[in-house]
Amino acid sequence: MLRFPRPAPRLSALLVLLLVLSAAAGCTRTAPQGPTPLRDTDPPHDTFTLHSAAVGELRRINVYTPPGYAEGDASYPVLYMPDGGIEEDFPHIAGTIDSLVRAGAIAPLLVVGIENTVRRRDLNGPTTVARDLEMAPQAGGSGNFRTFIRTELIPEIERRYRVTDRRAIVGESAAGSFVVETFFLEPTLFSRYMAMDPALYWNDRELVRRAESRLAAMDSLDLTLWLTAGTTPE
Repeated sequence: MLRFPRPAPRLSALLVLLLVLSAAAGCTRTAPQGPTPLRDTDPPHDTFTLHSAAVGELRRINVYTPPGYAEGDASYPVLYMPDGGIEEDFPHIAGTIDSLVRAGAIAPLLVVGIENTVRRRDLNGPTTVARDLEMAPQAGGSGNFRTFIRTELIPEIERRYRVTDRRAIVGESAAGSFVVETFFLEPTLFSRYMAMDPALYWNDRELVRRAESRLAAMDSLDLTLWLTAGTTPE
């Protein structure tokens, strides 16, 4: 059954997502310990590169592992995030999660940050709207980016790390619209979706216009979608 919790402030919505994801995975909390951050401002993490045939380039991936990961043998759920570079949103999300895990507020999980190269190319789908094309002439590659996540990144994470089959994705603005688009076009890729201020104006509000009919076909799926919005009318 699809679930749509009431909108909440961004941090509150993130906490709800993390609590549900952690609880669903049945992980136990561990005592504070683990790797040392690479910089004082960074959460503890690994970084590796992965060549993608789907998008035709080398991609940099940042992975937060929770306290106790290196010393144990437990498997953990995973939160994937576009805009996941060290100079992007990865430190904020992973740092918040690390603090909550160490405080015992949530169960541990991994965070996989995908650093951008051509952001709107990857995060926006095709459009016929002239204003969209003027703003982002290379847009339209969200399908290829999703293929990269499904066929290359997720298998690589599952090869490198001890993870469960519980996966979530979070994104803001253009990344938020990618989350919503993925929810509709490939709903079983993740079980938890969170979109913060998604750019739903794209392609004359196509995701909004087609939402009702798509949702009707998805009612039997066990998925959860959180949406938060500021002043955007969509």
